[in-house]
Amino acid sequence: MSTELLAPLDLAFWHLESTEHPMHLGALAFFESDGEADSDSACDSAALAKLLAERAAAIPRLRMRVRPVWLPVGGAAWSTAKDFDVRRHVRQIRLPDGDFAAHATEIAGELMEQPLERGLPPWEMYVLTAPGSRAFAVLVKLHHALADGMRAVAIGAGIFDQIAGARAAGARRVRSVPPRSWLPGPHQVVGFARERLEEVGRAVGISASVMRASRFDLWGESALASGSSGTRRLGTAVLGLDDVLKIRRAAGGTANDVLLTVVAGGLRRWMLERGEPLPSGADPRALVPVSRRRPGSGAACGNKLSAYLVGLPVSEADAWARLTAVRRAMDRNKAEGPGRGAGAVAVLADHLPPLAHRFGAPIAGSAARMLFDVLVTSVPLPRSTLSLGGSPLRAIYPMAPLARGQSLAVALSTYGGQVHVGLVADAEAVPDLDRLAGSLTEELATLLRAATG
Repeated sequence: MSTELLAPLDLAFWHLESTEHPMHLGALAFFESDGEADSDSACDSAALAKLLAERAAAIPRLRMRVRPVWLPVGGAAWSTAKDFDVRRHVRQIRLPDGDFAAHATEIAGELMEQPLERGLPPWEMYVLTAPGSRAFAVLVKLHHALADGMRAVAIGAGIFDQIAGARAAGARRVRSVPPRSWLPGPHQVVGFARERLEEVGRAVGISASVMRASRFDLWGESALASGSSGTRRLGTAVLGLDDVLKIRRAAGGTANDVLLTVVAGGLRRWMLERGEPLPSGADPRALVPVSRRRPGSGAACGNKLSAYLVGLPVSEADAWARLTAVRRAMDRNKAEGPGRGAGAVAVLADHLPPLAHRFGAPIAGSAARMLFDVLVTSVPLPRSTLSLGGSPLRAIYPMAPLARGQSLAVALSTYGGQVHVGLVADAEAVPDLDRLAGSLTEELATLLRAATG
């Protein structure tokens, strides 16, 4: 893999970034080592960092950086960094004594504030340890241009013992992608012209649906729509997967419908405790990303995303009625397909020229608030048990980027019979993020009582 043009949506994410609104995904993974808890250093951070560095260096995608190109105008390309030094990307942080999970979560939020260095391959990993603790954590940051959620999992999974071992044994092979030709031959011009005309037609139709979905009467002055400080805070919650599935069996629909309802009910509880008025008109809207990636597609395929738009019924007092409303809304979305509404912004990116992304990204970023109030995304993980250096993975919390003008993004992953929830918030707009995390577990308990009572 030597040179490859950024896919349109990758380019959009690259240009959407600003200092206050970095566009990287993240994951905070907690492990438990077999070291002695009373030792001075139960976890050898240097050895862990060395292991991470070796495995990250073996992943070809993590050697790629972004550089501008002459053609197409406004475009950019992935190219292998000839001076790649994995030690610039893997770092160690020693945490103080005390509650290890709390300290790790706090420092992870601060690290998520910091944009990735654009001249280097856009990723970082941090090993977090504390004196005498058997637990350690790894924070992974990947730029959204490098990978969507599903591809980020495929790339990041290379650090785990099970995937790294399979790769070393030759069970997993990465197929090189030949460089794309940027200058078409004469026989391609007619075909390209026809494709451009078709794309313009599709773009006009998608743009119209996006405009119809946009709101010019913005939803209230809630903390959900006041994020602009550039500060970040991370909150976490753990939900029982068995409880989610019991509710799904009783209500029908999908587990994702249940989780969206948990978010809606959690927001309602949180708003009432803060003394915020519930919406009297339109409820807050969630953007729910949907993968358009085909099974077996390579890592070089770029971001393949669309999204559904769903109202979160926080104004509805009854938990079961909230679940019914969410399920019906998602059923309508699936019937119409992901090419409609605000989610079609991602699809629209595939039909715009590179120059439009370069100059239109600031406008698109500022318009996010007119499309949705909160991002809620599910990130799939391997079902097998995972470990790092022989230490089992105990929990993993995904993290999504915040759009400009918004203050909360919710990401969920299922692992080990639990749903791990990562909440990324603007630290000034949502200083009580732990309370919101607690509201999610309370809402799940309420739904479970309604399903089994």
